[in-house]
Amino acid sequence: MANLESAIDSAFWDQSISSPRTLDGSAKSVPGEPFPLDGARASKALRFQQLSFLRNGFPLGIVPSISPPSQKDLGSFSLQTLLLRPSTSNWWLGLIGQFRPKKLISAIKTELQSADELELPVFRDAAKHFLDKSLYSVALATQLSLSPSTSLLWSTERQGEKKEFFNLHVYGTTYVYLQLPDHDITLDAAWPELFMDCKGKYWEVPESISLDMSSLPSDSGLQYHFGIHKNSGHPQAFNALDGEAPSALMPGICAKAAFSYQKSKDIWRRKETKEDLIIKTDKGSYWRPSYDVRLREPHAAISGIIGGTCAAWFGKGSKNVESQSEDNIPTTNNKRSPLSADFFGSACYTFQHGQFRKLYGDLTRVDARLDLSSLSSFAKRIFKSSSANKSLSSPRLNLIFQQQIAGPIVFRVDSKLLLDSKAGKLGPHIEDVIYSLSYSLRLLRSGKVVAWYSPKRKEGMIELRLFEF
Repeated sequence: MANLESAIDSAFWDQSISSPRTLDGSAKSVPGEPFPLDGARASKALRFQQLSFLRNGFPLGIVPSISPPSQKDLGSFSLQTLLLRPSTSNWWLGLIGQFRPKKLISAIKTELQSADELELPVFRDAAKHFLDKSLYSVALATQLSLSPSTSLLWSTERQGEKKEFFNLHVYGTTYVYLQLPDHDITLDAAWPELFMDCKGKYWEVPESISLDMSSLPSDSGLQYHFGIHKNSGHPQAFNALDGEAPSALMPGICAKAAFSYQKSKDIWRRKETKEDLIIKTDKGSYWRPSYDVRLREPHAAISGIIGGTCAAWFGKGSKNVESQSEDNIPTTNNKRSPLSADFFGSACYTFQHGQFRKLYGDLTRVDARLDLSSLSSFAKRIFKSSSANKSLSSPRLNLIFQQQIAGPIVFRVDSKLLLDSKAGKLGPHIEDVIYSLSYSLRLLRSGKVVAWYSPKRKEGMIELRLFEF
């Protein structure tokens, strides 16, 4: 079924969204905004681990991606590769390199076309363009396993397209993960941290520190999450000249708690049998498992989740109506209440045909999930209150369609429909969509290589995803 945990995860600062804007391959979602598309959630595998695996299937280990740069002449197309990957039994280090070829190709082409004769000095001048620092970006990460349940991750990257390539613009992240019985504890600190809002805009927060404890999914369906978060410095628009920064990213300290109850019920389900796994032919019997163990049983099911959040803000940003950046430019006009509480919920229907084990026509799946991000905003809208948050007051319908193309190759569309009118449009309309093509890997039981593209963000990348669909 569609991922219902997005409902509770979206209330906190530690939910990762796939993004080629950073060499880590992810950005954080802005808490308190409408739930993101399932296809937008970042892989559970680190980007360094993904490239280490993907390099085996790509020429020279080079993996392409698409993301609009800050300098248009660099082009959206980029190439990434894992340059170093030393490791021991409990430690590893990875070095990622990225190269944007468009500017280099254009410069060399111009150099050669403007030359009267192709002599040695012409080729020497053309070769100097390879030294342009804006073409290259690098990222370094290392992870140390302190115990079977505790690990420390540190990463940093330098963006070549920024003028401060060798000076100021350095991304640094420290991540500590501790697993307790039925709980996860994480400490995440970044200088700066990159967030993406529901409109596809990126915001850079100078300092972001989060300490979270969350319960693992249980058979009872009850789950809870506690967290303390600190923002320092005013958020800066990463890919836009103007815009209003989300209030959740403004300076301050926030203590937040959330709980949820999740339940699912099968309408019908065809269980996997030994006859499905063992195929008998004239030449003998052979083993034929599903390409993905999570897609091996045809079924129809309904599921739902309800929950609530409460938050307390401390600091100057908790009471201000309008904050200003260092340039005296208003960054937000949204009120942020020192104390707040709200409820959320989602309801989902899933239908799957096929067992995803044959070469053709063995998988068609549809997930329809109705999301309500804020019950208070929805109620205010019903009673026509002027204080209702327009973004959160409207229900959204997430539709996921998956169709087997051939063998392990699946085409998927994730779409989000806003059940509200828009300026110039009446009735529901598409708010976001992501197209993807995946290749499932039987040896990983539920792993796949995914190539996705977002028309809204004009971004695309290739990822390795495990136990996700």
